[in-house]
Amino acid sequence: MNGKMYVGLVLGSVVATRKSEELVGKKLLIVQQVNPKDGNLGAFEVAVDSVGAGTGEHVLVTKGQPAMYVFGTTPSCIDSAIVGIVDSMEVS
Repeated sequence: MNGKMYVGLVLGSVVATRKSEELVGKKLLIVQQVNPKDGNLGAFEVAVDSVGAGTGEHVLVTKGQPAMYVFGTTPSCIDSAIVGIVDSMEVS
């Protein structure tokens, strides 16, 4: 399974007191996909934060197999992970 990366906008967070052991201590954020060319918003999903992102920030989100390994060398149940905070975007 190949990964995919996109730019997203953090809308908020999710609190889940009961969750997989692999997610204990990890911040879950609601991210909406952004089209950098026109700013249109797409689908939203929950992503595990690995960089300390916050509401209102644009972030880089990776999906699939790369997200499974974002916290170590053992595969996890993570399907979507925030791996960067965007400082600026330039689209031609």
